[in-house]
Amino acid sequence: MTMLRRPLLLAALALALSPLAGSAPARAGEVVPFEAEAFAAAQKAGRPILVEVSAPWCPICKSQKPILAKLAADPRFKDLVIFDVDFDSRKDVLRRFDARMQSTLIAFKGAVETGRSVGETQPEWIEGLVEKTL
Repeated sequence: MTMLRRPLLLAALALALSPLAGSAPARAGEVVPFEAEAFAAAQKAGRPILVEVSAPWCPICKSQKPILAKLAADPRFKDLVIFDVDFDSRKDVLRRFDARMQSTLIAFKGAVETGRSVGETQPEWIEGLVEKTL
């Protein structure tokens, strides 16, 4: 498989497994595009949730992603669901969460917002925010 096909295959697989492909629930530690139904289901189930407002052009967002991936792989956060909100195309969701900038992280424990940060890149601080979801 060429190097160009591998990312396309992974993207197709991710799309097939996403909540957009059907009614499959978000898996723990998974980053999924924000969908209101999946978010409501996770809240109703009392799941730890992190809403990540990001943009592909944002250097702070790029710094946050590997930190969030490492935390999602941590057994302490095995039930965490991360919902990604595209800053450029999801203005409706930005209004819903009153998120005014990319690189915004919003923590929820079920239906209750437990914290938020904007522009944070310190792993310890992001971890502290994610711990508030437990």
